Amino acid sequence: MKAGPSQEEIRQHNLGTVLRHVHTDGSVSRAVLAERMGLNRSTILGLVNELASVGLVREELPRDTGRAGRPSLVVRPESDQAYVLAFDVGVDRLSAARIGLGGVFLDRREARLRPGHRDAGHVTEVLTGFAHQMMDTARRGTVCVGVAAAVRGMVRRPDGIVRAAPYIDWKDEEFGERLTRRLDLSLPVSVGNEASLGALAEHVRGAGTDCQDLVYLHGDIGIGGGVITGGQLLDGDSGYGGEIGHMVVNPRAGRPCGCGGRGCLEAEAGERALLEAAQRDPSATGREAVRALVEAADRGDFSARAALHDIGDWLGLGVANLVNILNPRTVLFGGTLREVFLGSAAQIRSRINSHALAASRENLRLRVGELGDNAILIGAAELAFSTILANPMEALARTST
Repeated sequence: MKAGPSQEEIRQHNLGTVLRHVHTDGSVSRAVLAERMGLNRSTILGLVNELASVGLVREELPRDTGRAGRPSLVVRPESDQAYVLAFDVGVDRLSAARIGLGGVFLDRREARLRPGHRDAGHVTEVLTGFAHQMMDTARRGTVCVGVAAAVRGMVRRPDGIVRAAPYIDWKDEEFGERLTRRLDLSLPVSVGNEASLGALAEHVRGAGTDCQDLVYLHGDIGIGGGVITGGQLLDGDSGYGGEIGHMVVNPRAGRPCGCGGRGCLEAEAGERALLEAAQRDPSATGREAVRALVEAADRGDFSARAALHDIGDWLGLGVANLVNILNPRTVLFGGTLREVFLGSAAQIRSRINSHALAASRENLRLRVGELGDNAILIGAAELAFSTILANPMEALARTST
């Protein structure tokens, strides 16, 4: 017979649950914590005091109650005390941020990533430089409790190996281990797929906070996807779940895709397909080029409008397939797909209405992401915070050794 959890294990679990609520909500009263967790107030008081004693939370008066009488204290995260380093390895840029508990951006760096300088060694060197710069500006006594990186490619989550990232020419790259060694912070670097982490970010802090089942589509040259089901990120067996961009939508006459196949959603509805359909300069790529095309369509440019119509057809077909398979409550469009959706929403909806089962789409909401260009960094930060949120005291003890 399997033994139940010990009192110490229960205490550690409860500490992590309190910290997670505070981290996610930004501020929450002891009474609300007690109600959510089903614990009495004296137990909550002990847990809050323990977290406060190591500098993870503080109690203070609410900033504005709008009520008469003495307001109750609220528990807030000590965002300046404990932070993570979050990295985003894009196709044309590198981004890094120091993000405190509660999801607060404390510092940020960015650099262009030029063709010929996308090898993992160069990327690691730049990100390590950013990390040291940001840590040097941190207040003395603060502590880094986690590190995570987002990559546009297939990432094997258990060990952070990037199995394939075609747009930056990585294959079976041990990026997590490489960056861990280079940073030398006695903290492992977690690595995740950028769209999956974007889905996590929007679910925790963006347009999907009220939704337990959502699909997030992210545009950045290619198309990535992340799926939240039952409130949990869908990883699949090895972390490759959510490769929505490689759903085949046009098998017979499809365009070649970077994965080696043809007719993938990414090939038919990605940035390159959009710009080529509008007869734009093939060298003018990136988010600025996509946004300029959508703005041109708004001004009446015929070729831009026609291109958005065609791309909307393929996106709508892809979303219809996802609706039939996953029955999400919400589909979110992020990255450059945010602008594409705004320019082709009618066509996307038309395709969904034609191809998705009526019962599966009756409650469907189509929305743009709320976090904009911060989504991937926020998702990486949430991945980096996962260890301390699971076991705060043990995680802090490891960072101090």
